[in-house]
Amino acid sequence: MERRENQTPQGQIARVLVEFLEVAIASVVFLKGVYPSGAFERRRYMNVVVQRACHPQLRYYIHATISGLLPFIQKGMVERVAVIFFNANDVPLEKFVFMLGVNLSYGSTVEEVDLQFSLRSFLSKLSISESLTKKLPPGTSKEANLWIPSDTKQWQQPPLITPIKSMNCEPLCLQLYLEHPCLSESLL
Repeated sequence: MERRENQTPQGQIARVLVEFLEVAIASVVFLKGVYPSGAFERRRYMNVVVQRACHPQLRYYIHATISGLLPFIQKGMVERVAVIFFNANDVPLEKFVFMLGVNLSYGSTVEEVDLQFSLRSFLSKLSISESLTKKLPPGTSKEANLWIPSDTKQWQQPPLITPIKSMNCEPLCLQLYLEHPCLSESLL
């Protein structure tokens, strides 16, 4: 990775965003209880207590997947990052969606402290969002745990959307929301 002093504003924003997404996604996975709580450890990130994967394979998987987004975020090619939870029949039950907006024409130096201050509120809000989520059914298949590109046709009806947090701190806009299938689909 480039040294911080030599990064363009876009590179700096992308680096902070990728680092944040790695922590936020580990927090979502912990929140949903997909893995035993022993697979996580409490850590401080941006001066907020978060859950970090301590199981080496899980930590590497999250890191490698999110780090792979870096060049695409730098080019403005990523609009959304979603963590999707499936039932045993591989039907999506719930999506945590991070909607990204990066101003690629931003030419000033990014105040990383200001950006981190804004992102810190997401982590705080995420840690208390469990009441907004649905309990996952036990016994999901091994294939359902894979991270895959999502197909926009997976849900035929518009989903129920629950906003969790949003921010606009030039040059970054970020929204986090939860999607559930509409009631008619969830009964199928």
